Amino acid sequence: MSFPIPKPKRLAALAASAAVVALALSGCSPAAPEAEGFGELSVQFSWIKNAEFTGEYFADSLGYYSEAGFDSVSFVAGPTATAAVVLSGDALVGISDAVAVTPVILEEGAPLKIIGATYQKNPFTILSLKSGGNIATPQDLIGKRIGVQAGGNETLFDALLAANGISADQVTKVPVEYDPAPLVNGEVDGFLAYVTNESITVSNLGFEVTNLLFADNGLPFVAEAFVVTQDSIDNRREALKAFLYATVRGWKQAVADPAEGARLAVEIYGKDLGLDIAKETQQSKAQNELLVVTAETKVNGLLTISQELQASNIATLLSAGYSITAAQLFDMSLLAEVYAEHPELLN
Repeated sequence: MSFPIPKPKRLAALAASAAVVALALSGCSPAAPEAEGFGELSVQFSWIKNAEFTGEYFADSLGYYSEAGFDSVSFVAGPTATAAVVLSGDALVGISDAVAVTPVILEEGAPLKIIGATYQKNPFTILSLKSGGNIATPQDLIGKRIGVQAGGNETLFDALLAANGISADQVTKVPVEYDPAPLVNGEVDGFLAYVTNESITVSNLGFEVTNLLFADNGLPFVAEAFVVTQDSIDNRREALKAFLYATVRGWKQAVADPAEGARLAVEIYGKDLGLDIAKETQQSKAQNELLVVTAETKVNGLLTISQELQASNIATLLSAGYSITAAQLFDMSLLAEVYAEHPELLN
């Protein structure tokens, strides 16, 4: 029996194409010194304008970006080669993740840094049906058929196996697209998904699901991370701090009112996408509870990446075959200055 599956919203590609990034690098030029006021704020999203970006929607709709000194705001929908967009200067900030950015830095020599992250834990999961594979622990992967999308997701899945001492020949990797229909139809026992997206989609079809979160099983890394150039850090530091300040304010609102964040996605920012308000509300609540708010952010503030979390990211990247230092990948000094200058953000 075959079940129709709504079109999935997202599993982002995890690496930009080398050709596109190389082109962007060749076109880089030093930014001019900042004038009074910051002009237009352009932010490259990692995916479509759904509930993943409720904090940014609040910051825009409530005027926080304007109050911070930006004349206008442009949110550019993805997916795309985010690193290349930022390197070209077409966006001041790009939203991506540590696994996507690292190979661009190491292999292309791209002068990029992560200056904060909305998702403290990445949302990747092995999704399964309780009545089927019911994969609750890494050892449950052994002997199972797992649907994995080509490209960067294969690298991630292989890293998950390696981190848990499982050899590739102990699992059958089945090529799939991003639609979880093969899982629902019994063609695979598990499916590489987002816990805040496909997991909700399948649950809404009436199935009880089991999630094996990568972040809780050997592969913690930040996602929905803010990626900028070193040149912007050097020459547009105050603009970046203004962006961070307004965005923290926006995400505080998003955490306080996930239903309104979902409404902004459905009725305003993603109004042409045919988004389902019930699904987006579920996603908005789930990401806040699972990924955005953690014990560390309650102490340090939203978007921060502690030294311990940075170290965990570096270890994860090493398990995926990338040797990089925290200093090469992260610059938390801007966000530290924002919280020092605006301690009320911690309330």
